[in-house]
Amino acid sequence: MLSRKDIFTKCSAFDDAKKVIAVGLYPFFRPIESTLGSSVVTAGRRRVMIGSNNYLGLTHHPRVQEASRKAIDKFGTGCTGSRFLNGNLVLHEELEERLAHFVGKEACLVFNSGFLANQGAISTLIGRHDVIYSDRENHASILEGTKVALGETVKFRHNDMRDLERVLKLTREKYEGAMIIADGVFSMSGDIFPIPEALALARQYGARLYIDDAHALGVLGAQGQGTENHFGLSDVDVIVGTFSKSFASLGGFMAASKDVIHYVKHKCRPFIFSAAMPPAALGAVLECLTIVREEPEHLERLWQNARFMSHELKLLGYNTLGSTTPIIPLIIGEDMQAFTFTQKLYEHGIFATPVISPAVPEGHALLRTSYMASHTMDDLCYVLDVLKKLGTLFRITEQENRATL
Repeated sequence: MLSRKDIFTKCSAFDDAKKVIAVGLYPFFRPIESTLGSSVVTAGRRRVMIGSNNYLGLTHHPRVQEASRKAIDKFGTGCTGSRFLNGNLVLHEELEERLAHFVGKEACLVFNSGFLANQGAISTLIGRHDVIYSDRENHASILEGTKVALGETVKFRHNDMRDLERVLKLTREKYEGAMIIADGVFSMSGDIFPIPEALALARQYGARLYIDDAHALGVLGAQGQGTENHFGLSDVDVIVGTFSKSFASLGGFMAASKDVIHYVKHKCRPFIFSAAMPPAALGAVLECLTIVREEPEHLERLWQNARFMSHELKLLGYNTLGSTTPIIPLIIGEDMQAFTFTQKLYEHGIFATPVISPAVPEGHALLRTSYMASHTMDDLCYVLDVLKKLGTLFRITEQENRATL
C-alpha cells in the first residue's frame, strides 16, 4: 500500500521557475499595458514585438474592431450557453459556411479554441480499435487529443516520411481505422509538413490525413487558405485551426466532409458541453475572412518581412533551422543562456520569449521569433542591429558555437 501524501506537496516543491525569478531573468507572464501594430508597452516602455502570432497584423485593423463592436451591439457580450441549447447564433453558422468554402471543404464546425478543436475532434473520431500516427513535434493540443482518444498512438520522426512508412508497415494491420496527424506549420521550428507524401502514404495504407493549420491559416496559400492550398491539393480529410493568430480573435474550427462534421457536432463532448464562441470574436473573424480576400497587401507584406528577416538572420550567422515561414527560430544554447539573452533583448526594447527544455533538447534552447505584416522596416532593422550585437556578445553567431537539433 502506498503511503498517504498531501496532493499539494508537488506544488510547494516546484522551484524551477522560482530560481529564474530569483536571479531576475524570468521572461514569462510579462504584463502588457497596451498594444499597437508591431509594438507592445510593458513597464511603461514601447518594445518591438517579435514573438506574436498576429501574422497579418489585423488585431488593430479598424474594420475588424468595428465588426467586433457591432456584434456586441446586436448580440451582447456572450451566448451564455452551448450551441445545443441557447447559444447558436446566425454568426456561428455564417462563419462555418464561409470558412468551409475558404479552406475548400464541405462543412465546418466552430469551437471555442484551437486547443478544444484538436482535443475534441481527435477524441471523437478515434475509436477503441483505431490508431493515430502522430508527428513527434506535434502541438500540445494534438497530444492532449491523443491522450483522451480511446485508440492507440504511434509516433514517427518529425517530418520523416520514410519513418512514417516504416511504422505504417509495422503496425497498420493491427488496427481498424487509422489517422495520420500533423501540424501544417510547426509552431516552434516553422517547418512545413510534406502533405503530398503523407497523402500518398495515407491512401496506400488506408488511413485518413488530419492537418492542424493553426500557424498556416492566413499565412500559406494563395490567400492564406493554409498548407493544403500551398501545395495545390484538396484531399486532406480534416483541417483544424485557430482564430487566435492570423484571424485576430479567439476560437477554433475543424473542416471536413458533411458527414464527419455532422457526426462530431453530435458526439463531441468538448463542443456539446462548452459555451458557444462569443459574438465579438465571431464578428472579428468574419471580417478577417473578408479582409484577406479584399486586401492581399497584408499577406504580401508578411512574406516580404519574413523573407527579409530570414535572409538577414542567416547572414548574421544565426542557426534558423532552415525555416521558410514567418516563424524563425534562433538557436541559443543552454537554458540559462536563453533566459539571459531574452532579458538583454527586453532591456534593448525587444519583446520575445525563449523555448527551453523539455520543449527542446537539453542544450538547444531557442528564441522563437515570428514576424508580422505590421512590422516596419525600421522595426526590423532595429531588431537586426540588436541581434547582431547580442549574437557577438554571447558568441552565438560564431561558427564553432552554433548548435543544431
